[in-house]
Amino acid sequence: MPTEADVLTLGQWLSPSFPVGAFAYSHGLEAAVADGHVRDAEGLRGWLCDVLELGTGRCDAILLGAAARAAPAEWDGIDAAARAFAASRERLVEADRQGRAFARTTSAVWGLDVPALTLPVAVGAAAGLRGLPVTLTAAMYLQAFTGNLVQAAQRLAPVGQTEGQSVLAALTPLCQAIAAEAAEAPLEALASAAFLSDVAAMRHETMETRIFVS
Repeated sequence: MPTEADVLTLGQWLSPSFPVGAFAYSHGLEAAVADGHVRDAEGLRGWLCDVLELGTGRCDAILLGAAARAAPAEWDGIDAAARAFAASRERLVEADRQGRAFARTTSAVWGLDVPALTLPVAVGAAAGLRGLPVTLTAAMYLQAFTGNLVQAAQRLAPVGQTEGQSVLAALTPLCQAIAAEAAEAPLEALASAAFLSDVAAMRHETMETRIFVS
């Protein structure tokens, strides 16, 4: 059973204040809004549901779980799979830079020997070293990922703060369900069918005016 200390540690690692620069990335959502795929809170909820269930969300949970269970010598192989599954250059930049920042901070504050890995692998590796519950870590990771995209949508689309929180609350059970299944899945289960999200990530690279890095 997770302890109060486990929850507080994960809450800190996955907080918007943790210095990974998550606020700078929209994961292609900026292009989706520009192209009219996300126009309101209902559209945002549908978009994020697909990203979580069919795309990055489930894949990240699998990678996180694999890293948490693995020995340090195995992290590079898991990280290579994460990099190979990046759907675009910007997606890889997003995962790489945030992972490096996460590893640097956890090393400085908690003394964890986590190398420069992509974000889901770095979080899983750190959780494994700290003995944190894998499913809880994955669920909180997915909620933080979703919350960051909700915050991005509030800057990009006509989605108010209350609507944004309603979307996040509605997707919390999905984060829990995906974490419960994917965090224990093998790397062979990696797959993605969120094609429009991947296209949006590629499309973002060619936009002339952009707020976000991805």
